[in-house]
Amino acid sequence: MPASVTTTQRLLLLGNYAIARGAYEAGVTVATGYPGTPSTEILEALAQWDGVYVEWATNEKVALDVAIGAAIGGVRALVTTKHVGLNVAADTLMVAAYTGVGAGLVIVTADDPGMHSSQNEQDNRMFARFAGIPMLEPADSGEAKAFTEAAFNLSEAFDTPVLVRTTTRVSHGCGLVGIGERRVRPPAGFHRDPAKYVMLPAHARRRHPILLDRLARLAEAADHSPMNATEIRDRRVGVITSGIPYHYVREVLPEASVFKLGFSFPLPLGLIREFAGAVDRLFVVEELEPFVEEALRAEGFPVEGKAFFPRAGELTPDLVREGFVRAGVLGARADHAISAPPVSPRPPVLCPGCPHTVPYMALRRLGAVVTGDIGCYTLAALEPVAAIDTCLAMGSSIGMAIGLVRSGQTAGPVVATIGDSTFLHAGIPALLDAVYSRTPITVVILDNGTTAMTGGQPHAGTGKTIRGAGAPRADLVRLCRALGVEWVEVLDPYDVGGTYRILEAAIAHPGVSVVITNRPCVEAPVKIRERPFAVAGQACTACQACMTIGCPGLAWTAEWFEGRPKVTIDAALCSGCTICVQLCPAGAIIPTDGVRTAGDGWRGGRAGAAGA
Repeated sequence: MPASVTTTQRLLLLGNYAIARGAYEAGVTVATGYPGTPSTEILEALAQWDGVYVEWATNEKVALDVAIGAAIGGVRALVTTKHVGLNVAADTLMVAAYTGVGAGLVIVTADDPGMHSSQNEQDNRMFARFAGIPMLEPADSGEAKAFTEAAFNLSEAFDTPVLVRTTTRVSHGCGLVGIGERRVRPPAGFHRDPAKYVMLPAHARRRHPILLDRLARLAEAADHSPMNATEIRDRRVGVITSGIPYHYVREVLPEASVFKLGFSFPLPLGLIREFAGAVDRLFVVEELEPFVEEALRAEGFPVEGKAFFPRAGELTPDLVREGFVRAGVLGARADHAISAPPVSPRPPVLCPGCPHTVPYMALRRLGAVVTGDIGCYTLAALEPVAAIDTCLAMGSSIGMAIGLVRSGQTAGPVVATIGDSTFLHAGIPALLDAVYSRTPITVVILDNGTTAMTGGQPHAGTGKTIRGAGAPRADLVRLCRALGVEWVEVLDPYDVGGTYRILEAAIAHPGVSVVITNRPCVEAPVKIRERPFAVAGQACTACQACMTIGCPGLAWTAEWFEGRPKVTIDAALCSGCTICVQLCPAGAIIPTDGVRTAGDGWRGGRAGAAGA
């Protein structure tokens, strides 16, 4: 933490909370982003403190546009996003490197090596080099806070956006963090400067050399930055590393010399040259791409790296150890680890009572080719629902559906499914394209009233802000009609028969049709639980009809009927949605008066669900 900060308290903080605290103490005035694991908690933490305008933007490009507008207005601004979110904001990012920022602008990019909650594991260090902007990489919570504060200072000193890159282990790991006081600078105000901020070609041509000169000065600053650290120990082996792999290297090779990168772009080549000259053998240990290794090879450094350490997936201490064994630095060790007992696999499934289940069951039964989108509903691609055929990126479902129809090669009707938050994020332009091109597709907007996959954050269609205040609520029906869709229907996804009928009619419509579901997420911050159901064991015929929905609350019993196991319901998991009740031909599923655990309780508003 910077020496100028007087620490009054030390707390054990998640890396994301530490970033939020660093931004707060640095005097951030505007903070914006879009929910995305592993970055989500940053804005949620910032929203707890006064003096900061915090918002969930409609998407990451909007977030960066808002933030750079605030920075040009003279106040410090923060953007948070997961790694793929920076792709959405890239159009603005690449030009912001030309314009500069005015006041400090910091962009947190949270990468996800190992793809714990992502569709790819891209290495966003590439964005720093691509855009020509500096990047800092904290290795723990203490550095996450300190580097965030330093990033604002760096941004203003060099008039540039600054990327702070974390990974899942840093974002969601805990460490001791010193807490200081908030320091807010007087706003610098907006100053008109069209040659700087209006990127006409004539202006941009003059700004590009300024960017290149800035990079040269940043490289010199990196060589003097205290965020880089040289640790000379045993000179036979030297390791250059950054982020969480630093801790793995220290664990595996405690006596090795280490050069720890904190200012990772531009690289501090002078410091690295001194370090390389002090050791006999030089390694780079980094997650994902050989970003540092290739840069150093281009400068003539005799480094070794990806020949011994994997390029795919996140590193672990064991993988780092195995790499140094292959490199001949460590000897193979006898494995005395105690073997863990085998664990039954628990595949990810939709939640008990998920309102997305029945629409996907219906689409499967109707023989639709389903282009899916990013959200928890993507789990419907897995057995036993198995109803999604494609899933690429936020908002891709509708455009892909258009392309599939135009290919003329599908065996059934084409239906795009997309969540409410994702539709507002990136689905609107594609739906407009479908109307404009007169492409006969059906779009199902799975409106569960929240951004469910990342923990239930509000969005423009929820009527709430990040702080819970009331806000205008986007009307999805009117929005779709305004885009030119003539056939729009709303359905109750807990009404099994009604869902089938409406989806069948939508598919039969000769033009663009939109179906919107209207049940909230059962695992939203305020969980929805009705009276649970139970199976009347004697009445169960073991037909397995209820098991086709893949509900975690349903399980087989040891009792069999005509060669098949009967079914039971876990009352602690049952949400009372009535879907299985409607599917049971024997009428064996009945309400129960069972008592839930403390804190669940009953919630009104669902009584009279179709089929109950």
